Amino acid sequence: MLRGKIRRFGYTACTLFGCAVVWGIYAMTKPVDEVVLTLGEPYEQVRQHSRSTLPVATEDNSINLYVRRPAVFRFRDPQFGFVTPPARFLSLYADQLGNVSLVTLSPQVETLPLDESMDILTDLQNQFRRKGWKPFHSRDTPPIEDTQATRNAIRTCTAPTTRWHADDKYQVSLNIRCFRTDDRANDERYLITLDLSFSVFENRPDD
Repeated sequence: MLRGKIRRFGYTACTLFGCAVVWGIYAMTKPVDEVVLTLGEPYEQVRQHSRSTLPVATEDNSINLYVRRPAVFRFRDPQFGFVTPPARFLSLYADQLGNVSLVTLSPQVETLPLDESMDILTDLQNQFRRKGWKPFHSRDTPPIEDTQATRNAIRTCTAPTTRWHADDKYQVSLNIRCFRTDDRANDERYLITLDLSFSVFENRPDD
């Protein structure tokens, strides 16, 4: 009887282990969620060809259509496109015609240490440069370069912001903010925010 119980326990353990292995393989090979769009595209079209948890648009939620699971954001403009890391917060705004006119996201799944935050900021701005985006209002909001002076400014919670434009088509605002809680006041964490829209502001001649 004891031998039978041991055998059954062994079978159960093997089954559970096998299930765990299969689930692990599935988790590693499962495609990452991705929101793919160009500005001006119908929201429902974006939702259909994206692999994401974007909700069905209604009259009540068109100004805050957000994912419920982290997703990569892929801006697929043929000339000015770029890709972000997975974002836990990613929200779209649809205008009265149902077309996407604004994207707001934090390209991270959690608040991050400064080194990791700077890596993301540097990569995004390098993508902008390669794709022909240009800094604007750069006297007041220059690119966020990875220098000691910039890091010092970020640590003092001044929320550095940089703005970029793609000809007269699109504009991006990119900033980084401190994120601290009372119970972990000495734990430096940061949150990046990216806003993508059609061109709104004009570049000043002295920039």
